[in-house]
Amino acid sequence: MAGDPQDASGDESADAPSMSLLNLPLSSDLDRLGEQMHALARAQRSLQGLLQAVLGISSELELPAVLRRIVRTAMDLVGARYGALGVLDDEGALLAEFVPLGLTTQELENLAGVELPRGRGLLGHLIRHPEPLRVENIDGHPESAGYPPGHPPMRSLLGVAISVRGRVYGNLYLSERKDGKPFDQHDEGVILALAGTAGVAIENARLYHQVRNNAEQFQRLLLPRLLDLHPFAACTVYRPATAPGHLGGDWYDALKLPDGSCVAIIGDVIGHDMQAAAAMSQTRSMLRALAFDAEKPPSASLRQLDRIMETAGGSLVTTACVARIHPADRGWTLHWSSAGHPPPLVVLPDETVRYLDAEPGLPLGVDASLPRPSHSFTLPADSTVILYTDGLVERHDESLDRGLEALALIARRHACAPVDELCAALADHHPSDGHDDMAVLILRTPPAGDERAPEPERTERKGYGGRARPTDPLGISGECAHPTHSWLP
Repeated sequence: MAGDPQDASGDESADAPSMSLLNLPLSSDLDRLGEQMHALARAQRSLQGLLQAVLGISSELELPAVLRRIVRTAMDLVGARYGALGVLDDEGALLAEFVPLGLTTQELENLAGVELPRGRGLLGHLIRHPEPLRVENIDGHPESAGYPPGHPPMRSLLGVAISVRGRVYGNLYLSERKDGKPFDQHDEGVILALAGTAGVAIENARLYHQVRNNAEQFQRLLLPRLLDLHPFAACTVYRPATAPGHLGGDWYDALKLPDGSCVAIIGDVIGHDMQAAAAMSQTRSMLRALAFDAEKPPSASLRQLDRIMETAGGSLVTTACVARIHPADRGWTLHWSSAGHPPPLVVLPDETVRYLDAEPGLPLGVDASLPRPSHSFTLPADSTVILYTDGLVERHDESLDRGLEALALIARRHACAPVDELCAALADHHPSDGHDDMAVLILRTPPAGDERAPEPERTERKGYGGRARPTDPLGISGECAHPTHSWLP
């Protein structure tokens, strides 16, 4: 019946599904909702990628690495096939540097000999108008200047300026999304956010470079200028630590005495700050004055310096080695004394390489009452003595013996080279991790026949000074095939 409540209830429940379906969004609304969800997910991924990019870029300190990291990060964030960063010149009119990424080996070969972009065409437009630039068809843009021969085809472009302290530093260029689509507003927003971070990272790298250069310049001003040591051949090198503002206490010194002998000094004040650098300068000056006395052995100079430091107070612990090479009846004699310093390395004319391992004594500033050991070694003509600081051989992940062995192998490999090439080889290929500054001082005795050198022993191969030939614990002795030429590996 029409008035039956059950029938009315039944009719109402039957109509409910129809009413619910009528209330559902239309397909166009569902499409828009899907697009919004897709855009939200894309924005979330971009934000996560941007945060990771900020951390990655900020971890770099060397400017070239920072610039490449910025380009690579931008390419990854928007899926670009090619990317580049152009650095403006001082006038801000042209590109002084250009850092391209994404080119294949074949594409690089095709561009061999082609000059890097200087900032014309669309690149010049971005320099003159540093607002974000999105172009779907580069060839169709009125300011397009075309491509040089061998350049890979590119259609789309996204460019944004990078500012450092309110001044445009350069421009970031991206081309060709990997999915074939043009760059959109979302891509532009992400790269704009990255550009802001990039400016901070570039400024940090520039400040790091400035601080490191200032520290290095200050350190070098404290080091002495090498005097004329003829007839000895000599060379020095100093390399700062990689850490910014990491002042060191390493120093070297060498001087020729009136009796024809030569004094060589190497030292390292413990510490890496301004106090260590100041202590190094004072210690170096005092030790130079003390070592100038030819009547005293090197051990006496170190002992007297230790007493002066103890009396003055406040001195830092210091390692040092003082060596004196003086003429002898048959060649030269090396006298040395060490205050906790790494042993001298000697390269003999036949390429035998050995460390002068002997009692090193305590570092300066520990106990001035203890005696200082004194040692001697006979050198033939054309022998090389290498003094160095531990920054040349020390690694935190390996034993010191491994570093010493590696240094000896490098010296053996370049034994026949002039002292400046030998010095450069030791500094460029050193086995250390670079976390500490390093100093090297090399002295070579005059060759046989030098009118200022003593007459060498004629039975050189049978022994040195009538004694048995020194042992070669490293097993790296040999003969120089071309003693008058330098050679590198």
